[in-house]
Amino acid sequence: MATISNMSMRMCRDHRVLSSSGNLSDAFVLESRFRTRSFFQNSKFTVRSMNVSQQNQTGKLASSNGPLTASVGSPFELLTNNQTLGKENIYPIARRKTKIVCTIGPSTSSREMIWKLAETGMNVARLNMSHGDHASHKKTIDLVKEYNAQSDDNVIAIMLDTKVYWVLRLEVEMCLNQLFSRKGQEFNFTIKRGVSTEDTVSVNYDDFINDVEAGDMLLVDGGMMSLSVKSKTKDSVKCVVVDGGELKSRRHLNVRGKSATLPSITDKDWEDIKFGVDNHIDFYAVSFVKDEKVVHELKDYLTSRNADIHVIVKIESADSILNLQSIISASDGAMVARGDLGAELPIEDVPLLQEDIIRRCHNMQKPVIVATNMLESMIDHPTPTRAEVSDIAIAVREGADAVMLSGETAHGKFPLKAVRVMHTVALRTESSLPVNTTAPAHSVYKSHMGEMFAFHATIMANTLSTPIIVFTRTGSMAKLLSHYRPASTIFAFTNEERIKQRLALYQGVMPIFMQFSDDAEETFARALELLLSKGLLIVGQNVTLVQSGAQPIWRRESSHHIQVRKVQA
Repeated sequence: MATISNMSMRMCRDHRVLSSSGNLSDAFVLESRFRTRSFFQNSKFTVRSMNVSQQNQTGKLASSNGPLTASVGSPFELLTNNQTLGKENIYPIARRKTKIVCTIGPSTSSREMIWKLAETGMNVARLNMSHGDHASHKKTIDLVKEYNAQSDDNVIAIMLDTKVYWVLRLEVEMCLNQLFSRKGQEFNFTIKRGVSTEDTVSVNYDDFINDVEAGDMLLVDGGMMSLSVKSKTKDSVKCVVVDGGELKSRRHLNVRGKSATLPSITDKDWEDIKFGVDNHIDFYAVSFVKDEKVVHELKDYLTSRNADIHVIVKIESADSILNLQSIISASDGAMVARGDLGAELPIEDVPLLQEDIIRRCHNMQKPVIVATNMLESMIDHPTPTRAEVSDIAIAVREGADAVMLSGETAHGKFPLKAVRVMHTVALRTESSLPVNTTAPAHSVYKSHMGEMFAFHATIMANTLSTPIIVFTRTGSMAKLLSHYRPASTIFAFTNEERIKQRLALYQGVMPIFMQFSDDAEETFARALELLLSKGLLIVGQNVTLVQSGAQPIWRRESSHHIQVRKVQA
């Protein structure tokens, strides 16, 4: 049972009250724990907090986003902000907040591999509709749902990524044998179907001829091979190889700096979208969105089908950058698809665009995923490059909700190791991030009540070093809390399975399904007992409990509560 300790904040429509049963100055002492140092000891790199704890600890790394034990072979021994080297923290070890999206493919489509990915750290399973068919994707969806039904401690969301040749990103339709091109070689692309010779292959877009001109630069597979357009006929484009390479089947083509005249949503895309509706997926990742009209069109269709699916826009074309603000505003979140972004725009602009997109999403309270080439070398090698490690860390520090693996888990040789590396790097980076305990320069009181309470609950939890417990039917308060990035985990209890799965994408949120009763105190007690039983809380620990949101559960007269409680046996 939990008892109220230290303070309780209650806010109603017409007034604000702050009450305390103790000395507030004692509660808000700011320790130097927010400054961390690291040093080597016993060949392990350790994060040291300046707070003093009391007992020795011998435990394993744990994460609500996939348990990570010493068997992983991580070079890091991670401590939380409340832990000092050689001392035991009275609170559970920190959990990773940044989520991991894994693309499911031949390397990971079996039941065994999906289970292992989930236990290693996957939070979202991505289905790439450019590959496979509906039958194979249905099998993956069923396996993920089976895992969710059997797992009490974890949940995996399902994201369907629409086919990726909406704009001028074409697929070499047929290349039965691998072809090798050399600099200066003449090479042709044709809209005739079924052509595959040493110097000519087919593409699957009939307007390809109309959308390219002499002098255009074509990039194969994001730049692994490049060709300059010299001339064209009624059905072929004649090129000269600028940078040679290997040409395989189903590679993608970009025209640098250009977009095509394809409809935003093709007939094949609508088939895939309907497939997603029928199978109750959680997210659509929509490719090559040119403007907000595409998002509204898709959302209108989903509303007509009574489908509770959120739309993630992929920012990957020159057109999307021109309309970035309106596109993100219309969506439920965004993905920084850096591969095509760097093919259509100057590659040196990609890091700046990534930072800008993340900042815009954060300002609009939308989740954002950073994708493409994050651990590309691990498709073939068991360890990443140091630049790839830094790439993950930069995305985490910039505030991404999630980082994504594509070929690394779809067809790579080391999918589990790739997830482990991503998990460990994200966790280590998060341990070095500053903790916010001060009010922002702009006033949050001008926003609606829920935003204000999410912000103040975050400040209170950060100041007192407590996790946050929130009860939600719609997920809205959990999302607001995630937006303000509390230092500890957000335990989001919901009585809706769909909301539980969707919250798996949001930074710092650990969604938990639990039926609510009419008695608030009884529900609080069951939530605390559940967290205690799973080792996510311990007796004597304080927690920040939030009752707020767009729809009241137990509240009356639009009252809102932030309470700090001490967990007792």
